[in-house]
Amino acid sequence: MDQTVFESIRYSAGCQDCGAELDCWGVQALTNGSLRWDTESSCPACGSAVAACGGDLPAELRARMLFEHGPARLQVDPSARNAVVMRALRSGHGLSLGEVKSLLGEVLAGTHSGTMPEMELLARKMRALGVDAVATRP
Repeated sequence: MDQTVFESIRYSAGCQDCGAELDCWGVQALTNGSLRWDTESSCPACGSAVAACGGDLPAELRARMLFEHGPARLQVDPSARNAVVMRALRSGHGLSLGEVKSLLGEVLAGTHSGTMPEMELLARKMRALGVDAVATRP
C-alpha cells in the first residue's frame, strides 16, 4: 500500500455565523490513489466549528500552499517512451492531446511542478506504467 502524502496550510476566513475571523486549516492529501482537500475551522468569537472533507483545492489556497512549501517537481527517466508518459499525464485529468503534448515537454525537461501530493500522484501513475518517475522538492 502506498504511503499517504500531504501538505497543509493555515489561513483565515470570515465566520458565517458571527463574521469574526476564523482560524482555518486545509490539507491536500494523496490517499488511496486520489487527491482530496479537507478543511477545518473554528471561530474564537462564537465557538462555531466546521470540518469539510473532500472536494477540490481552491486555486488561491493552492497558490498559497505552493508559496509556503515551494513547488515539487516531477522527474522522469529521460529514456521513457513519450507515448507512455503522455498516457499517464492524460489519465484522469481531462486534458486535450495538445495540452498533454505541451505538458510532456515540461515533464521531460524537469520543469513541471505543483504541490507534492499532485506530483506524487503523477509519479505513481508513471511508475504503474513502467516509467521511472519521482516527485522531488528542489
